[in-house]
Amino acid sequence: MINLILIFPLIACLILFIFKKKFLNNLLIIMYSVIHFIVSLALCCNIDFLPMVKPFKFFAVDDTNKVFLMVMSIVFLAVAVYNTGYLKAEKSLTKKLRHYTYMFLFFVFSMTGAILSSNLGIAWVFIEGTTLASAYLIYFHKTKHSIEAAWKYVFICSIGIALAFVGIILLTLATGEINTLFYNDLYANAAMFNHFWLKLSFVFILFGIGTKMGLAPVHFWLPDAHSEAPSPISALLSATLLNSAFLMILNVFRLMVMAECDAYARIMLMTMGFLSLFVTAVFVYHINNYKRMLAYSSIENMGILALGTALGGIGTMAAIIHMIGHSLIKASFFLTSGNILERFGTKKIKAVTGLLKTDRLSGWLWVISFLGIAAFPPSVLFISEFLTVKTLFIKKYYILCILFLLLLTIVLYGLAKAVIKMVFSAPKEDCSLSISQAKFDWTMYTPQIIMLTAAFIIGIYMPLGTIKLLIDAVRGF
Repeated sequence: MINLILIFPLIACLILFIFKKKFLNNLLIIMYSVIHFIVSLALCCNIDFLPMVKPFKFFAVDDTNKVFLMVMSIVFLAVAVYNTGYLKAEKSLTKKLRHYTYMFLFFVFSMTGAILSSNLGIAWVFIEGTTLASAYLIYFHKTKHSIEAAWKYVFICSIGIALAFVGIILLTLATGEINTLFYNDLYANAAMFNHFWLKLSFVFILFGIGTKMGLAPVHFWLPDAHSEAPSPISALLSATLLNSAFLMILNVFRLMVMAECDAYARIMLMTMGFLSLFVTAVFVYHINNYKRMLAYSSIENMGILALGTALGGIGTMAAIIHMIGHSLIKASFFLTSGNILERFGTKKIKAVTGLLKTDRLSGWLWVISFLGIAAFPPSVLFISEFLTVKTLFIKKYYILCILFLLLLTIVLYGLAKAVIKMVFSAPKEDCSLSISQAKFDWTMYTPQIIMLTAAFIIGIYMPLGTIKLLIDAVRGF
């Protein structure tokens, strides 16, 4: 089954290259998303409907990456459905749309490979693959700002990937005579590793892969890339790419725990976590671009993931729950921003007024997405942030707890100010702003409704099977 979701996008690209039919763009993306979802669900439920086919030895499913794979699959399916309506309004040439589909499929393929990799080196290769694929997608509209964002993304992430590669080399020095990068082998022999080289390697890997995750101070590509990419791609960048990088950091952090170097690693993760929250609190208050605002919100939430991981125990559970909630809600937020952009033709917050009267459904989706990302009950993010605060109290980090709540409040105020202004203010009669009256396809609303509903339902009731999946995922941290 792992082979199926890794090979299908390559076959799909070949089919599109041979036949070059316009209808194949949406069809192949939808087919891949459905196959991806079915296989991911089967893997999470330990069902193998292709038992006679052995997976490649470099890929495997474990208790931790199951959760990441399932979250990615749900978001990918939602984005694929939204993409069918989004591309109807896209007036690009058939050749340009075909290139978009190639890169879209290769982007998801790379993230899937990074999540399923059982080898640190192979995971690094796939993380680099996500950079190559998504760079074109960020540049898709070919404007001055999009090319600048794409170049910044490639430049900064390439440096990050190079740092991570140096970290992997240093890790091989730490392993001594154990010549392997398979996670299971590394974990089994962690007690014998050289602590100096292991700590040094973690610095490089954290900063390198932290670049892809969007952790401050190596986050500079993220606001530009998320704001300039097409909305379906922005949703994937925020809700799945950042998670793929987080999983790689999580796997290396597990190695630090098993080698008893975790105190050092926790300090670094906590520092970058609080720095990410601080950066968002500073910039989100004065921002004038709503897609850029959502990008900074992603930096904040990645900081919360780093902080939860650093705390360990319940904190790690909170981080995984937060990852799930953030992916569902932020994907919905970015997809709805695509509706607003199509409707108003601008990304400026001050130019969007009376959203409820202009597009009532998009207006309410915008408000509910804000309530979800702001962790208002019953949003699942309320549970994760509550558990994070609880863990800070248990560990007697009282000053850090106050700082955490203060930074969250500042970010909340910045988001609320923009959302309320866009949704509830009176529409402006501005002749320079032509508001589209086109009726959007149902595919541009339904994915957000489903994801938001799921994020609020699991905030109220989490099935026992899901709880067991989460407990298994955090075992060892």
